[in-house]
Amino acid sequence: MSANANKGDTARAKPLINFLQGWPNTSLLPTHLVRKASNNVLSNSILSFPAMLYGPDQGDPRLRENIASWLSDFYKPPKPILLDRITITGGASQNLACILQVFTDPLFTRNIWMVAPCYMLAFRIFDDSGFHGKLRAIPEDDEGVDIDFLRREIRKSEEKATQEGNNEPKLKPARPWGKIYRHIIYAVPTFSNPSFKTMTLRRREDLVRVARDFDALIVTDDVYDFLQWPSSPNSQTSGLDTAVLPRVVDVDRFLDGGSEREGVDGFGNVASNGSFSKICGPGLRTGWVEGTPKLAYGVSQTGSSRSGGAPSHLTATFVADALASGELQRHVLDTLQPSYSSRYRSMISAIETNLLPLGVKIPQPDRDVVGGYFIWLTLPSSLRGAVVAQRAKEEENLIVAQGDLFEVPGDTDHASFPHDLRLCFAWEDEDKLAEGIQRLASVIRNMQNDSGGVDAAMQSTTGESRGKDAVRNFW
Repeated sequence: MSANANKGDTARAKPLINFLQGWPNTSLLPTHLVRKASNNVLSNSILSFPAMLYGPDQGDPRLRENIASWLSDFYKPPKPILLDRITITGGASQNLACILQVFTDPLFTRNIWMVAPCYMLAFRIFDDSGFHGKLRAIPEDDEGVDIDFLRREIRKSEEKATQEGNNEPKLKPARPWGKIYRHIIYAVPTFSNPSFKTMTLRRREDLVRVARDFDALIVTDDVYDFLQWPSSPNSQTSGLDTAVLPRVVDVDRFLDGGSEREGVDGFGNVASNGSFSKICGPGLRTGWVEGTPKLAYGVSQTGSSRSGGAPSHLTATFVADALASGELQRHVLDTLQPSYSSRYRSMISAIETNLLPLGVKIPQPDRDVVGGYFIWLTLPSSLRGAVVAQRAKEEENLIVAQGDLFEVPGDTDHASFPHDLRLCFAWEDEDKLAEGIQRLASVIRNMQNDSGGVDAAMQSTTGESRGKDAVRNFW
């Protein structure tokens, strides 16, 4: 029997550990909270009858009001957030599609600029809206986004559009509730999926200024903001009830006269995508978008919302009740933050013990506050992430996500990730996290030590594709 066959048999004998799947562990799903909230709504005809009918375009007003209050308490902007800045959505992904329907024209809108590495499942949403071939990668620097690169490349894009006479929308009619932006910028500024980075305040301000200069709409997935904790294992707290940075939408609201300053159209330059998927349950398919009142209303005017009413309307009334009681906020602070903090520290401790000595690196290692679901690893340059992922599955029954999954399709010249991995600490039980890191270390050590390591690192694209297919089966 070959050595590879023996390794495969050994791997199958080990329980599967999946560091790819970006889902919450089922032990953290607040089913009791949803059950209580749904019972409260459905047992009260004043609430249940409107909940079971078509909802208003902008969503359940009770949920909008409660979200606005909750966001005001957490982000503490100079002025409170009001419900007219909020529209209820079917989650961050569904809302990204709605934003593109209302605020872009696939011929006039020049490019989709995506901070890379990028959340890979967003690519198809842009493709479905007619932007195949127009996706551009923005590399990250130590502060979270390379502003000089973005400004330079957008300027080139504008020069090209001028030369081609692309001066007005071609496919979308003028509508009072919307506008067509020249560019879309997509980012996950805080505890990014996948890069694990947090964009600095300076970069957030610079990003807003670029968007204003070039008539761009920044769409930020702010879905991990509430899942934050001090990075130090010696910290006496495992959670934080106040955001450490303003969102990009907050920056736009107040910077240099604000998003509704005199002489502008009032739509602003930022849409903040929020979701209950990470803090309550992804099956709820309920979220919100925040922007200027004009932008929030515009999102609600897609044809699908006008026809069917606000998405996830019944579920939205359950979430509204959970927020009204304060139980969802307490679940985030008293259950999720301590649990994810403990999981993160278990994984990072194992990484420091087992992987850093092998030459593996993590981004922004000196942050005071961390959060989210993911940790990004950069391997030594002799190792390719696709090969490590393949061998981890074959030899250790361990699933990890290789870096090239998060490359922007068609634009890898300035942002490619052949030597990187993304690991999720949210899905697996906490007692498996250190073991998974030890298995990964074993793979890396073997690749570095044996003569096959260099050969594997330079494996053909066919082999890398096989590794990519293997992890996609567990997405």
